[in-house]
Amino acid sequence: MNQAGLHQIVASQLKKKDPKALFELRMATNLPLIQQLFFSLYDEKEHDPYFKKLLSVLSKLFDDRPDVLKKQDLVRLNSGNWYQSENIVGMQLYVENFNHDLNGLQEKIPYFKELGVNFLHLMPITTRPKGESDGGYAVNSYTDIDPKYGTKEDLLGLTAEFRKQGIYLMLDFVVNHTSDEFSWAKKAIKGDKKYQGYYYTFEDYTIPEAFEKVLPEVFPETSPGSFTFIPEMERWVMTVFNSYQWDLNYTNPEVFLEMLTNLVKLTDMGVDVVRFDALAFLWKKIGTISQNLPEAHNLIALFRMCLQVVAPGTILLAEAIVAPTDIVKYFGEGVKEGNECEIAYNASLMALLWNSIATKKTSLLYKSLLHVPEKPKDCTWINYIRCHDDIGLGYENHLIQELGWNPEQHRKFLLDYYCQRLDWSPSKGLMFMYNPKTGDGRITGSAASLLGLEKGITQNNPKLIQDSIAKIIMLHGIILAFGGIPLIYAGDEIGTLNDYSFKDEPSKKEDSRWVNRPQQNWEVISKLDQKELPQSQIFHTLKRLIDIRKGNPVFEDNNELELCHTGNDHILVFEKKRAPQEGLMVICNFDENPQVVETSWMKRMGYFSQGDPFDLVSDQKIISNSGLLELAPYQMIWLKRG
Repeated sequence: MNQAGLHQIVASQLKKKDPKALFELRMATNLPLIQQLFFSLYDEKEHDPYFKKLLSVLSKLFDDRPDVLKKQDLVRLNSGNWYQSENIVGMQLYVENFNHDLNGLQEKIPYFKELGVNFLHLMPITTRPKGESDGGYAVNSYTDIDPKYGTKEDLLGLTAEFRKQGIYLMLDFVVNHTSDEFSWAKKAIKGDKKYQGYYYTFEDYTIPEAFEKVLPEVFPETSPGSFTFIPEMERWVMTVFNSYQWDLNYTNPEVFLEMLTNLVKLTDMGVDVVRFDALAFLWKKIGTISQNLPEAHNLIALFRMCLQVVAPGTILLAEAIVAPTDIVKYFGEGVKEGNECEIAYNASLMALLWNSIATKKTSLLYKSLLHVPEKPKDCTWINYIRCHDDIGLGYENHLIQELGWNPEQHRKFLLDYYCQRLDWSPSKGLMFMYNPKTGDGRITGSAASLLGLEKGITQNNPKLIQDSIAKIIMLHGIILAFGGIPLIYAGDEIGTLNDYSFKDEPSKKEDSRWVNRPQQNWEVISKLDQKELPQSQIFHTLKRLIDIRKGNPVFEDNNELELCHTGNDHILVFEKKRAPQEGLMVICNFDENPQVVETSWMKRMGYFSQGDPFDLVSDQKIISNSGLLELAPYQMIWLKRG
């Protein structure tokens, strides 16, 4: 059992629900793990004073936590794994692109309620440098709100209203780095040795050169290398992402204590889920790629064990876009199982779905998903088809080879398919961070443009338009049913196309990801009652699927999920089981032509065995002729059993 489960038992057994008493019990329960994790990172003899300081910091942070959130913490402890519920459906958005600012966002709560969204991930809203800021991921503060979004009071008002409306909020905690304008960086530039020690800074290039021998480049086109020389400081500083983003030095325990305080202060503003940004990079070690190191996992677990003591109603999301076999490690392994992050991005599923769209086959999807280790039962995925970022092609080479494909050529095909290098492809995507030395690149573009809607509208091609609508609905239907929190990228629910205006802005034109960061089109939304429009078809179908999900406990994440093989490489089938007699089978056709599936094996699983089963998507019974089930191009079926 993980620590959260122990806290739930303690909370349920304690007759007097005194927050301070429960805090002390959580502290006692977590203290052995906190101590073990802390001294796994920091030498006990040298750093024992810092450990004692940590205990006093935890007590003060709890005393400072708002009473309304302390009460909410206890409610959530008693409700179990609330984040695995079928009733949660999320959306990711840029506040300024959605509706101006935080107050404008609050005005649109009825829109979220109409669609069925009750979990929001807001892209960074804290202060950042003017000009280039990596979309806000170069932070000047962890709690001060950038004036263009409003004030801290506006955020507190928004989170208070979210609590009334039953809406969960997720915000980013940029845990790996700050901007070069952060208060610590400014003091470091002025020569303050204490704050120079908060970052990886070096007098000459000897140590940076040793790091660079094996460190991969994150942004090879715009920010090659991983170190930047700062003339005012006369030192080199580690900047793995961009030259204006300084990597924090967690080998310094003072940095951990400061960042833990920043983390809790962020949650005190009413944040329910904290997205740990770039957490795979947290620990640096010469001679390694400084990603996914054991020390990084211990550090994440230490953050979580401390947060659990102070604010047990707040949970962590791992933003780790890594190999499928590595991603589950961020839930925790061994004694840390279930004790790192409660949620992780299912980046593997996302990338594999785009592979299946391009190839029209599901063989790599099946192979890869079967190689992902099972996640702990108390953890969950965020399932998504699109986010603010690019689409990477991080597939396992040996699995591609087992299909008889050349990994390098296969990735080239995907880049060609999605980035307008094949005349016959319906996709209108752009290349991101192409590295001519390796041939590697990533894909960006809105879901609708990548799936053919932009090309269909431009060419006035009804078939291409309808195929793209079907693909958009099918992919969203998969993430709604797969198990976890489905996250819709704002605009995808109305088929928003690429926004090329970024090319006219100097601070954005070199970053093609901005093509996928458009303004929310409220004019289109005002016309959603015109049911024949492609945007209306997408919105109303997704709204209905969300409603179906919320009305059926089989979609809850603690129910068993099983992949089912059909012998047809164009078809994906998986089943969600709630009980021996209750299940849901999801069947999807990734091909542009009709496909058939033989149904005798479905009968053995309880489908078609007692008459024709009911399809929740079409709201009618599915009839199989002569033991064959036919699916239209890009059709999705949700068969209900029990």
